[in-house]
Amino acid sequence: MASPPAPAPKTVARKVLVPIADGTEATEAVVTIDVLRRAGAEVTVASVEKRLTVECCWGIKLVADALLDDVAASSFDLISLPGGITGSATLRDCGVLESMVKKQSEKGGLYAAICAAPAVALGSWGLLKGLKATCYPSFMDKLPSDATAVESRVEVEGQVVTSRGPATTMEYSLALVEKLYGKDKADEVAGQLVMHPHQGAEIVMTELNSTTWKFDSTPQILVPIANGSEEMEAIIIVDILRWAEANVIVASVEDKLEITASRKVKLVADMLLDEAIKLKYDLILLPGGLTGAQTFSSSEKLINLLREQEVSSKFYGAICASPAIVLEPHGFLKGKKATAYPSLCDKLSDQSYCDNRVVVDGNVITSRGPGTSMEFALAIVQKILGYQKFVEVAKGLVFM
Repeated sequence: MASPPAPAPKTVARKVLVPIADGTEATEAVVTIDVLRRAGAEVTVASVEKRLTVECCWGIKLVADALLDDVAASSFDLISLPGGITGSATLRDCGVLESMVKKQSEKGGLYAAICAAPAVALGSWGLLKGLKATCYPSFMDKLPSDATAVESRVEVEGQVVTSRGPATTMEYSLALVEKLYGKDKADEVAGQLVMHPHQGAEIVMTELNSTTWKFDSTPQILVPIANGSEEMEAIIIVDILRWAEANVIVASVEDKLEITASRKVKLVADMLLDEAIKLKYDLILLPGGLTGAQTFSSSEKLINLLREQEVSSKFYGAICASPAIVLEPHGFLKGKKATAYPSLCDKLSDQSYCDNRVVVDGNVITSRGPGTSMEFALAIVQKILGYQKFVEVAKGLVFM
């Protein structure tokens, strides 16, 4: 009798440190954490401040898992530094972190940085000597003279990985997955994310029943979040729209401000939904995440707010699970073309546009998943603030 096949070997959970500080670029931190946790890594988010809650760029609040001092003696397979000008400077000035990254280098361990952090932190610590490295375009001249500056979106040089900015974070994160787990795992995660095959390409937006999205004053936008919301979708949307100078309110649909997102990133809302529903919005945008979308769908207050938006011919949109789990069952997609996360498209009554990355039909915009979040947010910038603002923001993100 043949022996039963041996069980497949378990993936070893690599240990990763992502330090954060006031002024950290939220997209760069959250996307890195999200992608690495998808790959099976054990990611510790550590605050270099004296408190767990940090206020990132554009007022986005994240809650760390630990204070850096409390994990300083731990060993990590990777230390990854997010950018943000102020945040990078704080990371640079943290003696504990500098010592940890230098020890990582000395033992031949993997370390990485994105945006301003390669120049501001790694470069100032002497950890780019003799290496090719990239960083945010306006910081290229601040890379140390003993490093070779290159304009790659992601540069992998031995055990050091550097990258350019918010719009290159997904590629950067997948490069880290490949270093930790191999190319097959990186490709698997990229598929889950619905990544664009050519990052840095133009927005792939399909528009029907074109309507002008113009407002008399600064656009007022609501982004609800709940336990189980997809963190990178929520953060990318808020980050980019605030970058574009829209007024964005992040409202918790739970009974407290702090929520735990789908990959266990802790986010702090600006207010509870009970308070947020007293205001008027030009646009309501729902991030995905299956559990979060289910909470949205069962929230009578949120559904009533969306109903008011629809009746008033105002604008609303959703990404990933939310088009299928929230908009479709409540009738908000009636007569509309839409897309959603690939495995949920069969829940849409009209699936004819499901393969599109971003679909705009009149006053409704939908998108596919984490890997389309930036295109989704930039398409909204273009619709509400015009092409010139889109170009300005896209270049600032290093999207184009």
